[in-house]
Amino acid sequence: MSADTLLEETLIKRSQQKRLTSPLNYKERVFVLTKTKLTYYEFRAEKKFKKGSIDLQKVRCVEIVKNDGVIPCQNKYPFQVVYDTSTLYVFAPSYESRRIWVQNIKEEIRDNSVIVAKFHPQFWMEGVWLCCRQAEKLAPGCEEYNLFGDLSRKLLPPIPGEEGTGRSRRPPPPPPPPPPVHSPDDGSGVEEVVVALYDFFGPEPHDLTMTKGAEYVILEKCDINWYKARNIYGKEGYIPSNYVTDKKLGNLEQYAWYSKHVNRNKAEELLRTEDKEGGFMVRDSSKPGAYTVSLYTKSAGEGGAAIRHYHIKETSGCPRQFYLAEKHLFTLIPDLIEYHNHNAAGLVARLRYPVGKERSAPSTAGFSYEKWEINPCELTFMKELGCGQFGVVRLGKWRAQHKVAIKAIREGAMYEEDFIEEAKVMMRLTHPKLVQLYGVCTHQKPIYIVTEFMGLGCLLNYVRQRRDTFSLGSLLSICQDVSEGMEHLEAHGFIHRDLAARNCLVNDALVVKVSDFGMARYVLDDQYTSSSGSKFPVKWSPPEVFNFCKYSSKSDVWSFGVLMWEVFTEGKMPFEHNPNHEVVMMVLEGHRLYRPKKATPNIYDIMLRCWHERAEERPSFSQISILISDALEVDGSSAA
Repeated sequence: MSADTLLEETLIKRSQQKRLTSPLNYKERVFVLTKTKLTYYEFRAEKKFKKGSIDLQKVRCVEIVKNDGVIPCQNKYPFQVVYDTSTLYVFAPSYESRRIWVQNIKEEIRDNSVIVAKFHPQFWMEGVWLCCRQAEKLAPGCEEYNLFGDLSRKLLPPIPGEEGTGRSRRPPPPPPPPPPVHSPDDGSGVEEVVVALYDFFGPEPHDLTMTKGAEYVILEKCDINWYKARNIYGKEGYIPSNYVTDKKLGNLEQYAWYSKHVNRNKAEELLRTEDKEGGFMVRDSSKPGAYTVSLYTKSAGEGGAAIRHYHIKETSGCPRQFYLAEKHLFTLIPDLIEYHNHNAAGLVARLRYPVGKERSAPSTAGFSYEKWEINPCELTFMKELGCGQFGVVRLGKWRAQHKVAIKAIREGAMYEEDFIEEAKVMMRLTHPKLVQLYGVCTHQKPIYIVTEFMGLGCLLNYVRQRRDTFSLGSLLSICQDVSEGMEHLEAHGFIHRDLAARNCLVNDALVVKVSDFGMARYVLDDQYTSSSGSKFPVKWSPPEVFNFCKYSSKSDVWSFGVLMWEVFTEGKMPFEHNPNHEVVMMVLEGHRLYRPKKATPNIYDIMLRCWHERAEERPSFSQISILISDALEVDGSSAA
């Protein structure tokens, strides 16, 4: 370290994605801060090769990045350096390391004339600011920037003797905060208490076993999928973040009867499937901030079963109170539900049997924190489920208890080394509408990919086998599930490349999830990867893919339009009477798939938007999710 060096440390930088189509990558660099420059180097054989440098006089903002998404590298503490028209994202290995870098750079830029008034507290990702959803990279910031604040953006005390002088010199850094295990990543220092929604039996010594309903203190949010926590006996360990919820009076997540993301149509399906007198769920209404009780009764008169939907109403006074029947008012929704467990009081039945919350716990990002390599001795192989692009898929169990799907990769079927590296990133992608990758077995041949098991198989067979049994709302709900999964991939810069009904799966709770995302990159079969090959998915591909192999989230949007068509035709083959070469010419000449009989003009319009010739004119998946939600309401499937 030279005499004028203030800081030197190996950190990770993210590529700056100067073009929207540029892939994101994360590279280890040696960062050096002096009083005039922030420079980063690549190490080669003990020599440093300069890769980039920023003149500190040009820095407009340095601050932590608030993050609620996947960080696909081992350093989990991001900060940003905004200069000229660019933003450099740097990832530190610890809370304390990041604090030191941010505070030191702030000290050196304190007199800069170019400091911004507002900044973006979250990432720029795939053409949008995640904090404010602005789609212009140079859009003005959305949160006030305080150069002289600490990480919680509170003003620091003035320097003794300099009060009222108007001088803006940074005071010496304050004492360091407690280690991150006692301080949340947002720097607030407030203990966060959560309640376990499910039992969790920690499979590894560093995990913490949880009991449903028990309380835990969060010590560190390691990433979006795993937290470090402490139980009431003082034992510490890692827990999956989707197994817990904040302990707040108004938080409904902790109750078995609450189903946040279930629409009216899906609620009716679940209640009919359960077929229990007094079966019910509380779900979000289409009106934001409101709730609906969906209730099933077998004795609705005329010998038939019926489902009723009741809005939970609120009084206008203070404090506000909730009610289903006007005579029975409650300060909290759980108290209201508890009362109607025992008294119908104007409802068609008592609320006897909660339905909708997954009986089994949701999938976790890997079986344990930072565990992606699975010992094949811990796998039990059961019946064959099918044969995919890469080899045979079997039902199995991990450690004789967790049901999983195991894909044995046929030798010569994929670029194995590249995939194994990518698997670590893919495993961290976790969402209720994505099939979870649990891990891989790479220390033998064939290698195995271990994923969540989906009991009802692939979506294409599911709709074909149940043809003529779906309502319009059911078909839209299927499309909504897929669009929500794809929206998550889009938000994290992930491109599927082979979206189709055959690559989505259905579980026993009738939830549809996107599978095999990103896998097409690792196929070695020329017939599949070349647009002239007989296996290439031309019928799901936009012009820019079969002409130039140009993939993006917008090419996935085109494929989603075709998937919608597959769903609404209940499993027909697109362009069923045309070979691939004819389809290419038809699409280039402006021909599009016809409107399925079950699709209203409003629904067909969503498909047509996905098939816009110009990629930039196609909607994003977040826009598609809104369009489908609107269609559910317009077509009377989710009015409550």
